[in-house]
Amino acid sequence: MHSQNDAISDTDAQHSPEQIRATWGGTGSVEDASRAFGFSRAKGYDLVRRGEFPCRVLRLGRTTRVVTASLLRVLDSGEPEYSGPHVGCCTPS
Repeated sequence: MHSQNDAISDTDAQHSPEQIRATWGGTGSVEDASRAFGFSRAKGYDLVRRGEFPCRVLRLGRTTRVVTASLLRVLDSGEPEYSGPHVGCCTPS
C-alpha cells in the first residue's frame, strides 16, 4: 500500500524534466505544467490569464497549451519566459 508521501513522490516524478522530455510532445497542458512548477491548476490558469505564466503558452482558439521546450528551459534555468498578456485576435494594436 502506498502512503501519501509515495503518491506525492510519484506525482513529482511524473512532472520532472526527465519525464517531460521522455513523454511530452511539442506542447503540454497548463495543468501538467503547473504541477511541474509546483502550483495548482487554478493558479496556473490565473497566471496564464494575466500573462504571467513562467513559460511560453499558446492560445489556440479556446485551448491553451504550454510550449514544452520553454517549460524545460525555465525548469533548468529558473528564469521565466513570459508570453505576455493576451491580445485579442481582432483588436488593433
